[in-house]
Amino acid sequence: MNYKELSKAQQKAELEEQKKIYQKYKDAKLKLNMARGKPCSEQLELSMPMFDLISGATNLQASVDMRNYGENLGISELREFFADFCNVSSAELILSDSSSLNIMYDNIQRAIQFGISGQPPQNTQGKLKWLCPVPGYDRHFAITELFGCEMINIPMDENGPDMDMVEHLVENDASIKGIWCVPKYSNPSGVVYSNKTVKRFAALAPKAKDFRIYWDNAYMVHHLYNEDIPLLNLYNEAKANNNEDMVYMFGSTSKITFAGAGVSFLITSPANLAYLLKLIGIQTIGPNKINQYLHYLFFQNEQIPSLMLKHSKILTPKFELVDRVLTQEIGSSGIMSWSKPKGGYFISCDLLPGTAKRTIVLSKECGVIFTPAGATYPYKNDPQNSNVRIAPTFPPFNELEVAMKVFATSAKISALEALI
Repeated sequence: MNYKELSKAQQKAELEEQKKIYQKYKDAKLKLNMARGKPCSEQLELSMPMFDLISGATNLQASVDMRNYGENLGISELREFFADFCNVSSAELILSDSSSLNIMYDNIQRAIQFGISGQPPQNTQGKLKWLCPVPGYDRHFAITELFGCEMINIPMDENGPDMDMVEHLVENDASIKGIWCVPKYSNPSGVVYSNKTVKRFAALAPKAKDFRIYWDNAYMVHHLYNEDIPLLNLYNEAKANNNEDMVYMFGSTSKITFAGAGVSFLITSPANLAYLLKLIGIQTIGPNKINQYLHYLFFQNEQIPSLMLKHSKILTPKFELVDRVLTQEIGSSGIMSWSKPKGGYFISCDLLPGTAKRTIVLSKECGVIFTPAGATYPYKNDPQNSNVRIAPTFPPFNELEVAMKVFATSAKISALEALI
């Protein structure tokens, strides 16, 4: 039944019915957490054979002595592996420790405090602005909010960000210093940027010489249904336009091997890398080369595509479960739509405007925690109060099913209250 088409009396009757269902869940005293997109233990187990590849007898003095200081670019073996995997030169790639988010944070702080490649420090240039495709990744927004950037919402569609808006803003406002992008299986909507969108990014002519595209390709190999949706290589497209300095492209193994104990990398121009290395050389005496070498050995035995197929077999049924529960529970009620991504870690739900926060509060009162409403927008301010990010990856099946039923019931109560 479409809730919007019911009479007020019918809406009130349906609300009372949903409250009875909700009370049963509340009486069950649930304690379920769906707040973050973490790998589940079954996924983490897939990479445990990595530790069988190293022992006290392992030669850790291959290209360099992995046990010692140095090599701020990372070990050559793994740099060449990832460069080949990403179709770039190893001279355009630097390895770091586990989190690509750390590299993003550091790059923004360096730009603000020291400037970029000969440009004045951004903290001497007045108000700084940053473009934020929405809905988007809350941790991205938290970084630019922390550094005092004015964040500007950029609407997304099935092709990626609104490029007319991006081009107009970037090419006419020198205070705009960057844009956040999750170009493949975007967080949370699952959108893959179209070829046309990537080419328009590569051809940008920013008014600010220190403008950078923060291309967070976190889910480049995280396919569902054993189906890889292709994404054009932004760095190579930008290089064809003599625009390679504009691009920072990030990746990591955080959701390939071990979250928090993997390796990350940055792809950018040799000129950018030379500048960054001067600052990195003061910040650190070298990354964790033993972990880098361990990953290199593992990827020789367990190729990334075959490993990610195993991840997909674990995750795809969970995404299908969410879709099935929402279809059964919400059906034709007309109060919610949701994405059906081909990869990544999230499902984006758009509820009846004005009801997202109430839905999350009701779910929490029932013992089920979701990502806070508004988190997918800068300043945690969703203008429509409608978007909620669902993270299906971590919970076991039985908990995931219950959590989604609680969410659906909470959404129906919120919607009926609003309609009445």
